[in-house]
Amino acid sequence: MNRIKEFLAIKGMSQTDLAHQLGKSFNTVNLYAANKVQPPISVLYTIANILKVDVRDLLVSNINK
Repeated sequence: MNRIKEFLAIKGMSQTDLAHQLGKSFNTVNLYAANKVQPPISVLYTIANILKVDVRDLLVSNINK
């Protein structure tokens, strides 16, 4: 699970903007943001760089607290 959609809203960026910067289609980014498909690690790092966040912030913890 990822928090891409949440950080796009925080940063005021649209999925279309992210798609253009990633060189991916809107549909691909939409699948990432909706958590229907998880991006490869290399793409997740690129997304983190574009959003200027730590890559770990984009991930939902797998440990229940």
